[in-house]
Amino acid sequence: MKRRSFLKSLAGLTAVSYPMLTKAGTAGQPHVVVVGGGFGGATAAKYLHLFGAGCIRVTLVEPRAEFVSCPMSNLVLEGRLSMTDISRSYDGLARYGVRHVRDEALYVDAAQRKLVLKHGDALYWDRLILAPGIDFMWDRIPGLKTERARNAMPHAWKAGPQTLLLRQQLEAMPDGGRFIMTIPEAPYRCPPAPYERACLVAAYFKQYKPRAKVHIFDANADVTSEAEQFHRAWEERYPGIVEYNPAFKAVDVVADTRTVIFELGEEEQGDVVNVLPPMRAGNIAKQAGLTTANDRWCEVDFLTFSSIVDERIHVLGDSVQIAPVMPKSGHMANQHGKTCAAAVAALLLDHEVNRDPIYSSTCYSFASAQDAMHVASVHRYSQQERTMLPVKGAGGVSENATAEEGKMALDWAHAIWADMLT
Repeated sequence: MKRRSFLKSLAGLTAVSYPMLTKAGTAGQPHVVVVGGGFGGATAAKYLHLFGAGCIRVTLVEPRAEFVSCPMSNLVLEGRLSMTDISRSYDGLARYGVRHVRDEALYVDAAQRKLVLKHGDALYWDRLILAPGIDFMWDRIPGLKTERARNAMPHAWKAGPQTLLLRQQLEAMPDGGRFIMTIPEAPYRCPPAPYERACLVAAYFKQYKPRAKVHIFDANADVTSEAEQFHRAWEERYPGIVEYNPAFKAVDVVADTRTVIFELGEEEQGDVVNVLPPMRAGNIAKQAGLTTANDRWCEVDFLTFSSIVDERIHVLGDSVQIAPVMPKSGHMANQHGKTCAAAVAALLLDHEVNRDPIYSSTCYSFASAQDAMHVASVHRYSQQERTMLPVKGAGGVSENATAEEGKMALDWAHAIWADMLT
């Protein structure tokens, strides 16, 4: 795709258009509460106003003052970007009438249509949208149950303070030291991101600590996304630096000695250890009883993102039990947010719900500080199977990481952050 055409396609960042809706003669406005200000939740909040033509009152519950992007956060570990570069204020949502409540959602009382907050009053809703992202299954890695242990072996899988902590540990690591990363069994947030992290840590070592090593221990049988491209990157760009070990499932750690214990009893010790625990839907979704798939993920109707447990509660983004070949990615969450917003607006304002949604997603991965590659997919709703299915012949994967795609990746990030928040 030509660069100019590509950037034009980013302007909307959605594969379908939706009509603006109005409802004449309504006394008062319906109230939608959105929990979570990530790629899915912030998008849903903004587009509820747009698709509802201002007829819907929207409250976003998000404790942070700023959005911090997980995509591009590995470049902070490498040193090319700072936390400021990947952070954006929520203030822009106010122009769309979105009220931002900086608090934590504790639990959902579905019978009373009430959301209880940690520090504030309860919020009452006509529709509730949960976009809490992922939380970790700490019981699967018992040694990480304490905050002290998690700081000793940071996951940095929610961009923010742990991203800086991991960067500081890499900076303090001696040349000739050992960086260990463990990857859980899929599904997990952002399939290519662990392998991108390995590349960018290796790039940092290659420049500043040339005797240091990156050791990847992956619970999966092979790289779960762009396998050929990542293996090539490690062999050609980082020979002797990156070592990849498949079928190694981490089951515990000893934080004091930075030791990882694997399923068959093997133990590995590193100077900096980055353990990614198994993941599930965010805590508020689990508390609400919506984690119907293996007690981990939330099953939804992909036309509206209504939970199969309660049609008035919508779940989107990484918390969802994905459709076939659908990634848990920031771009996909953005698509969920728009589709959900259009559906909720239609349901509240007595319009027809779009029955032919199309989602597109592009995931960029940096193989070095400058060069990136992508994997893209397009999904369309199947009336027969009642789920989203990949569109044959659409999407694709880069052959190699290039500087041109590195520029496109940064353009994509700035475009989607603006689409969500300004």
